[in-house]
Amino acid sequence: MRISTTIFLTDETISPVRLARELEQRGFAGLYLPEHTHIPVSRETPYPAGGELPREYARTLDPLVALGQAAAVTERLGLGTGITLITQHDPIVLAKQVATLDHLSGGRFTLGVGFGWNREEAADHGVDWSTRRELGRERLDLMRALWAPEPTSYEGEHGESVRASEVWPKPAGGAPRVLLGGAAGPKLFAQIAAQTDGWMPIGGRGLTESLPVLREAWEKAGRSPETLQLVPYAVLPSPGKLAHYEELGCEEVVLQLPPGDEREVLEVLDAFARYLP
Repeated sequence: MRISTTIFLTDETISPVRLARELEQRGFAGLYLPEHTHIPVSRETPYPAGGELPREYARTLDPLVALGQAAAVTERLGLGTGITLITQHDPIVLAKQVATLDHLSGGRFTLGVGFGWNREEAADHGVDWSTRRELGRERLDLMRALWAPEPTSYEGEHGESVRASEVWPKPAGGAPRVLLGGAAGPKLFAQIAAQTDGWMPIGGRGLTESLPVLREAWEKAGRSPETLQLVPYAVLPSPGKLAHYEELGCEEVVLQLPPGDEREVLEVLDAFARYLP
């Protein structure tokens, strides 16, 4: 099982370049970065984990820019987002950014997508909260049209459209791996089966109970059972927990690093290194 990491990189933490080099030198499989464009001060949406929203949420680096730095100083390290808030992006621009990063990194990019939890942040991007899932579905379909080998048009039911266009570069493998994050449920599982390569459950909670339901939705959509990818995300590891994920068929797990300076992060990396295969 591959061991990757995630961290809230900010203007106060270890740099993307230093972290990426240290991860590759130690043999970690990948680096995933979260996204928040901004955090409105007047906020009604509660922090999902409870309590005050941690400082790092308002200070996150742009993940694609930071991953571009990481790609430039590594050769093998996987690069990913966990998650890209797809409804907060112009999908034509995002498709270009993703394709460029995947092309320049030699196909090392994973696009983790989701719909977020902060209503005020989404509203500032013009997102109608009640239709965010439908909008996200269409934007991902539009992006896939732009990644297609031949000029391909797309027109959705919620106003998302693009004409058949010449657009290069293409992602290295035709399209990057796409994982959908979010809480277990029939709507999420149906979308995972219809559009993506698998599920990125935060913290890996409830996998044992949810996995049969997801597999049923996956096979109902005509997908081959062996192609479903499960990537538990932002996990605080223990030997028993990682062994359990491996028994469930997870080929990758993403461990949570603290949003600290070089000394703190490297100490935790050294502790996590004992879980490397």
